[in-house]
Amino acid sequence: MTKLNFYDGLYFFSTLMVLAVPAIIFGICQIKMRIYIAITTILMLYLALRGNLVAIENLVLFCAIQVVLAKCFVKVIRRFGRVRWHLWIAVILSIAPLCIYKMSDFYLGSGIFGFLGISYMTFKSVQILIEIYDNLIDEVGIFDTLNFYLFWPTILSGPIDRSRRFMDDFHRESAMPRSEYLDLLGSGLLKIFVGLFYKVVIATSLYQGVFWLSQNSGLISAVLYMYVYGFYLFFDFAGYSNMAIGVSYIFGIKTPENFKMPFISKDIKEFWDRWHISLSHWFRDFIFSRYSMAAIRGKWFSDRVVMSSIGFIINMGIMGLWHGLSISYIIYGLYHGVLLALNDVYQKKFKFHKKHKKERWYQIVSWFITFNLVMFGFLIFSEHFVELISK
Repeated sequence: MTKLNFYDGLYFFSTLMVLAVPAIIFGICQIKMRIYIAITTILMLYLALRGNLVAIENLVLFCAIQVVLAKCFVKVIRRFGRVRWHLWIAVILSIAPLCIYKMSDFYLGSGIFGFLGISYMTFKSVQILIEIYDNLIDEVGIFDTLNFYLFWPTILSGPIDRSRRFMDDFHRESAMPRSEYLDLLGSGLLKIFVGLFYKVVIATSLYQGVFWLSQNSGLISAVLYMYVYGFYLFFDFAGYSNMAIGVSYIFGIKTPENFKMPFISKDIKEFWDRWHISLSHWFRDFIFSRYSMAAIRGKWFSDRVVMSSIGFIINMGIMGLWHGLSISYIIYGLYHGVLLALNDVYQKKFKFHKKHKKERWYQIVSWFITFNLVMFGFLIFSEHFVELISK
């Protein structure tokens, strides 16, 4: 039984071509695609999970838990109003399956409650709960919510869409105008081809270098590994993201961008506005901003910069834990949290930055420092750094 792997192999792309043809016809003929999107999602998930009954059961159970939780939380808000501890309970229940999976995978070597896309579906679930609490969502439809959770082009590794933005495309009153769809289709096909080139040609070539350098010892090999792995990670993930966005476009969903030339960043904050944008902005909006509002409301700090610095470390520390319980991921998250905190202190407290920030030489130096700090972070993330220092 051949397994379908998303964005990899002839089986996937031939299946994609077959499913894309009706979508293109619907788009050109200005026919709504809601039902067709649901059908293709069920089909693609079946092809990816068939033969793995446990994963299918876990996926169904997860969806049932999240939909029931969201619908119950709507009723709780209507009856009791916005009570903060109600939100905390709902969020804890929502992330419990992911926590069980991550902890069992780390401690037992086999993830309990695992299935395709659990991490990114959890982001969507928590986002819906928070927006219910903020009175931005007042109703949770089962069909619409399941399609948002399960939308197959982005289920595995994002980009992480927002529910209201997704619903604007998925549940629009009339079909997209033909000219608009054709523009979207052209952009989508281009993104798919660019993504294929990134992932299949560039990332595959770079991986050979990563593998070869990992077998060598010495400082020079470690430094080369750091840069080659950093570029490999970008082209592999940006390639996947481009293809996911391109396929979404074919089905009439304008999934947001995930990478915007991250290696031209002049400081670490700009880097996180360009790298894995949907993830970093999710953490910014639903963790860092919530922490900041609570800190300001509770008057926890007399200095806003100190407040922000601690928030950056907490925010990125949680992001590191989300990647996994490995020491490399935890260090990676805290490393970037500290970098963001130091960057914030430097830019707000030091007159030297304010005086020279628009000068060309200063921007070049800032870019060079940022680029190398980012690459060192990728070395940490790769786990090769921990191997090197443990020798």
